[in-house]
Amino acid sequence: MTRMNYNKYCEILRQTALEAGKKIMEIHSHGFKVSYKEDKSPVTIADEAAEKIILRDLKNIAPHIPIVAEESASAGNIPNVDNIFWLVDPLDGTKEFIARRKEFTVNIALIENGIPTFGIVYAPALATLYTAKNPKICTLQQVTDLITLGDEKVINVRDVPSSGIAAVASKSHRDDETNELLEKYNVKDILSIGSSLKFCLLAEGKADFYPRFGPTMEWDTAAGHAVLNAAGGNITHPDGTRYLYNKPNFKNGPFIATGKMTL
Repeated sequence: MTRMNYNKYCEILRQTALEAGKKIMEIHSHGFKVSYKEDKSPVTIADEAAEKIILRDLKNIAPHIPIVAEESASAGNIPNVDNIFWLVDPLDGTKEFIARRKEFTVNIALIENGIPTFGIVYAPALATLYTAKNPKICTLQQVTDLITLGDEKVINVRDVPSSGIAAVASKSHRDDETNELLEKYNVKDILSIGSSLKFCLLAEGKADFYPRFGPTMEWDTAAGHAVLNAAGGNITHPDGTRYLYNKPNFKNGPFIATGKMTL
């Protein structure tokens, strides 16, 4: 495996995420029009503006690494990728953004041999930034005035509490299979939240598992997956096999994300 300069990526791409988040918040406050892509999913100028910022910096720091980014891919610009590539979702939770909720994120992830090894999830409206600094260390930082990063706090998944399991479920995409699994494990608390923040709640030790059977794309999950992995968690297919990236057309199948919980 080619040695990655994770420290350099942290230093530069955290600032990239802040810049993208600031642009998103400017558009969020000033108003915007909503368009729809061929797959009927919504897109705004905030998605496009944030992606432009992220692509600029990724091309500068690692010109040899191909980039698969949501809006570029939707426009048909998909590079050939091999073992190492970036996955970018410039604005995950567009529906939350349009509804003027706060649960949307900027997502940047590095994939190595099918595994997310570095990632950033930034929630600008919540002033919170998560970083998988490398495959083994995950941190949380608060952000002041959209531009200043606070002190790093190392975060880890929690032991399953004796009081019972807490699960995270999508606000927009709950289905019967998800509900059946929640019932199977006698879940005591269900936290509903949008975007890749679901993975971050597990990483931060606020919940124990997150099942998802509805459709997603790899850029929807890669950065959150990196954060969860680095915090000691895991994502598998429902049958327990490894959940890898660079699947056909970058489409995800069902998955179950867990902290220390054993399925």
